[in-house]
Amino acid sequence: MMAIRMVVVGDVLLDVDVTGDVRRRLPEADAPVIDRPRERFRAGGAGLAAALAAADGHDVVLVTALAADAAGSRIHELCRDAGVTVLAVPQDGSTPVKRRIIADRGPVARLDEGCCGSIEPVPFDALDAIGSADAVLFSDYGQGMSSVANLRRALSSVTATTSTPVVWDPHPRGDIPVPGVRLATPNRAEAAAFAGQTADTGASEHATALVEAWQARAVCVTLGSEGAVLAEGEAAAPVEISARRVGRQDTCGAGDRFAATVTASLTGTTATEAAVKTAVEAAGDFVASGGAAAFTPVERRSKDRTIVATGGCFDLLHAGHVATLQAARRLGDRLIVCLNSDDSVRRLKGADRPVVPEQDRARMLAALDCVDDVVLFDEDTPAHVLAEVRPDIWVKGGDYDEDSLPESDLVATWGGRTVVVPFHEGHSTTALIETARAVPHR
Repeated sequence: MMAIRMVVVGDVLLDVDVTGDVRRRLPEADAPVIDRPRERFRAGGAGLAAALAAADGHDVVLVTALAADAAGSRIHELCRDAGVTVLAVPQDGSTPVKRRIIADRGPVARLDEGCCGSIEPVPFDALDAIGSADAVLFSDYGQGMSSVANLRRALSSVTATTSTPVVWDPHPRGDIPVPGVRLATPNRAEAAAFAGQTADTGASEHATALVEAWQARAVCVTLGSEGAVLAEGEAAAPVEISARRVGRQDTCGAGDRFAATVTASLTGTTATEAAVKTAVEAAGDFVASGGAAAFTPVERRSKDRTIVATGGCFDLLHAGHVATLQAARRLGDRLIVCLNSDDSVRRLKGADRPVVPEQDRARMLAALDCVDDVVLFDEDTPAHVLAEVRPDIWVKGGDYDEDSLPESDLVATWGGRTVVVPFHEGHSTTALIETARAVPHR
């Protein structure tokens, strides 16, 4: 997909994932005890959609309302690090913060704080960015941006006078899409509410009703693991689009992944149905790779920054591992380690592995000066993670041939390359484990 100028408009919030070690449960309730909690911050809402689009290599501007507080400043910093330009509209109140408590590899609770106030009119530079964009995504999270009068006028002008695709991801607390959007993307519950229909009514009926009510060129009702239903104004009947099953996973951010992908796909001559199919597949891959909790925004817009990635189990971290990681880091400006989860290691190495659990392995890797970030993945290969991170260089250590590595073709699709660094003889996790087991116990 070619790089485009995308403007993401909408409500942003600060997402915080709180994770830790879970080895016991509360005696008085069936709830986990989280030891050594750690916080991971990211821009949420429209901010996540913008970061995902930037990670795809697009030139992204985020138009949003931010309060003058610490959370708003943190969102500015996170977006900048993700390669997103923020054009902020002053807002009263406080920036929303949503803190998810994650245990047993899934969310168990969420703490919400912050309250948005009135939003000022959108300044000229933001309106100018919208007017000159290749594509516009409105990501509504019900905080007020969809009701700003001069913003709605600008978006209506785009849909009425240009061929620029405008995609609208609505929210029940927000205003309806402006007339003429190329695609609106409510989920099943949102579509039923907007259409004034019961939840028992089919998604096809929701989509068809909203095409007319919103004067939209198309409406896609997203159905999570069931895929999506697309209704177009001139189509004879809605089209059902299936999704691949990815098992029980954290789906946080899947809608933003869908929206960012379908918006970029609609530029040029791509048909709406084809764009939706691409987005459904991308959302499934995103969930399979761990969702928003595993997403690592990478600043790809700076031409002088080289992103390097490597992967492995890293069970019993040893000197050979460290040498490989140091060699990888010397190849670029940032090193991301794709780390096999415990389930992935067991499938690859056997039921008695790993010796060290995933959170401890991740913590030890992250403590190394040469490692900038660690991303866990559940699959047998890091293909899904690599598709999100899109490194400039993929590094493997050992006695490999670059052409024989299965990830090489994938990395090449976005212009990356694969490098094999020398294997360090005498350093083997399996040999260390066998030696330890051979030592007689006293």
